[in-house]
Amino acid sequence: MKRRVPALLLAAALLLTVPAHAAQDNRENFTRGRAYTGQFSDLTTASPFYDNVAALYEYGLSQGRADGTYGLQDPMTVGEVAIFAGRIRSIYRTGDAEAGPEAHREEGAPTALAYLRYLQAEQVLGAELDDRLSAPATRAEVAHALANVLPAEELPLINDQIVTEGYASRKFVTDVTEYTPYYQDILFLYRTGVSVGSDETGSFLPEEAVTRGAAAAMLTRLVDPSLRLKPAWTLGEQRGGEKTTLADLVPPGEYVQAPGTLEEMDEAVRYMLSGGGSVLELQYPGITTARAQQVMERALKVVKSYCEQGYNAAFCSYNQAGRVTLTFSAADFGERTEEYREAAMAAALEVRKRLRESGELTDAMTDTEKARVYYDWICRNCTYDYDAGDKSVSHIPYGLFANGTAVCDGYTGAYNLFLKLEDIPCTALSGNGHIWTVAELDGQEVHIDTTWGDAGDSVDYGFFAMTAARSWSHHSW
Repeated sequence: MKRRVPALLLAAALLLTVPAHAAQDNRENFTRGRAYTGQFSDLTTASPFYDNVAALYEYGLSQGRADGTYGLQDPMTVGEVAIFAGRIRSIYRTGDAEAGPEAHREEGAPTALAYLRYLQAEQVLGAELDDRLSAPATRAEVAHALANVLPAEELPLINDQIVTEGYASRKFVTDVTEYTPYYQDILFLYRTGVSVGSDETGSFLPEEAVTRGAAAAMLTRLVDPSLRLKPAWTLGEQRGGEKTTLADLVPPGEYVQAPGTLEEMDEAVRYMLSGGGSVLELQYPGITTARAQQVMERALKVVKSYCEQGYNAAFCSYNQAGRVTLTFSAADFGERTEEYREAAMAAALEVRKRLRESGELTDAMTDTEKARVYYDWICRNCTYDYDAGDKSVSHIPYGLFANGTAVCDGYTGAYNLFLKLEDIPCTALSGNGHIWTVAELDGQEVHIDTTWGDAGDSVDYGFFAMTAARSWSHHSW
């Protein structure tokens, strides 16, 4: 039979120290009032958290356990995280770890509750963790509890550029997405050097229970800037070889922090797409709601020009510091967006394979001949979806491959996907509620409208490889 140790007994294992000359709202209130000389029997110099746990002791934030151990590998509860966070906040604000929580103590209540109520009174946390005090804390919950413990001026964004670029490229922190609980708080810890992840790609493991050792690392980096880290990430690596993912279809772009033109936005969007990402983080100091709306609309216009990627909707959020976060998806499909994108890519690769096996498509063909093969295939294998609503999968390539139905953006997205698999440069052009393809075939820029090519009982090649003038006569832009 397992014995359960009350998680909130941590209060008895914490030793508090008060700086001799405490000031209000001052980082100098954090002082190492004693030296670590091996007080924890389970902490050796070989431990990756040695410096952090030793610092936790020296700052007077942990006394350890009665048996002389710290408990490096044991899980930390949400209540214990609240106690540490509350004491750090109180030391910074008053110079006394208990002064803040003291006003919130209730007789008979769990020890951690006073610290949680203090953090809530300070607007560090809301009520979201009220029912979680005795539960093992996830790493995401730790990030949420710590992100606002100290004011922004005490946590400079020392890693802002590399984290923004690494995350946007989807080469790093790949286990954190816009659907991850508290993902903004997690990324904030990376930007400030409080965390750099647990492996070479910066994985955060947001749903895993945090160990006391890992928690000590984040806690002490909050109070001691010398312990904060910089990621050892290499950005800008180029892919090569066979195109097997949607990201492979996008020419790499340069990250632009505050795009001011369509061209600059295209660079930033390509940077995101070529890295397999769906979140673009930008920086516009002093941004207003109206300006954020303009940024979102410009980004969405660019994303739709890469309609083979399956993104046609954007969500925008921004904060007072001017950080704008754009999250792209397919209509309102949320987490299924990636499923649809991957399925569309797999289907397109399978069609390409069959066309090559049958001899209908060969390497000896010109770009125009290859483009005509795919034009013919789409027109013969798809039907226009007259019943499609705004949230129908007929608006993305997936609908064409999965259901054999599409509307213009689904037609164009699927067709452009085929062309890019053949290394044929192309984009999507829109006007008056319609969208079609502009491609470079054998050195000539042409317009191709698969939707209207499929309008009759047979394939209409009059909409294949049109000049710009002929295309304009059908649809302006």
